[in-house]
Amino acid sequence: MTRLSRRDDRRTESTTDDELDDIDPENLVRTEDGELIDEETGLIVDEDNIDRGPEWRAFDHAEQQSKSRVGAPTTQAMHDKGLTTDIDWQDRDANGRTLSQEKRSQMRRLRTWQERIRTQENGERNLQFALSEVDRMASALGVPRSVREVASVIYRQALDCDLIRGRSIEGVASASLHAACRQENIPRSLDDLTTVSRVERREIGRTYRYISQELELAVEPVDPKQYLPQLASELDVSDEIQLKAERIIEETTSRGLHSGKSPSGFAAAALYSASRIVGPKLTQQAAAEAADVTVVTIRNRYQEQMQAVDEEIAY
Repeated sequence: MTRLSRRDDRRTESTTDDELDDIDPENLVRTEDGELIDEETGLIVDEDNIDRGPEWRAFDHAEQQSKSRVGAPTTQAMHDKGLTTDIDWQDRDANGRTLSQEKRSQMRRLRTWQERIRTQENGERNLQFALSEVDRMASALGVPRSVREVASVIYRQALDCDLIRGRSIEGVASASLHAACRQENIPRSLDDLTTVSRVERREIGRTYRYISQELELAVEPVDPKQYLPQLASELDVSDEIQLKAERIIEETTSRGLHSGKSPSGFAAAALYSASRIVGPKLTQQAAAEAADVTVVTIRNRYQEQMQAVDEEIAY
């Protein structure tokens, strides 16, 4: 039978077994000290808990990281998921003292064998190269870490389904990153990806359509509104024009006019349409250059938007 106690500022008293039946389990709460008490009566049900936290104290994040005895979390962005060990290159021991010449030679041999063991098979070397390409392109595009993880997962799925056969590693890696940006709603167009990729735009688009169909990726059309802040900043338009462009996009995308269209070109056309309503007017050439599309695209999207929006928005 669990013994209970009632604690006040002066003493701790043992509680009889009859009081145990009067406790409502819903009133039991756990305090910061680890004690299990009854809120109504103040009875301490359990006070001898094991503290499973660290025995050291840390007062900031940096100190906590330096005293932590665990490694980095596993990640899909590395071919070994970050589970293997690394041998430091500084040639110093745990106390910071420089190693002897014999020890340095031994550490160099260990590093060499460590790298060979990590990438022993051809598949591991190819996966290491592909994930390094994903990380390089993601860094150049400035996308969050979550996008790199999703892109690595997509590439691993394509590898497991044998979708890499007959295609370049760079092409599949670029297509995986493009699919990850689409899934995470990160406004990066195919043209932006082509500038940092080592393959052509046509190959990226063809590979992206292939793996998205084979893997049945849930990818929705990109919302052109995500491109508005970047284009508005580049074109140096007023907030009133940007707000009007948002209303135009909301009205036209609700009718599905953006499906199959370039999202950046659609957003640039909305800014051009809003500038003609609010003023000062932008030129079609300036909007096309900012979105990296042709003037004909801006003109066609502008005509479609003006035909679809309500008079209340247009004026």
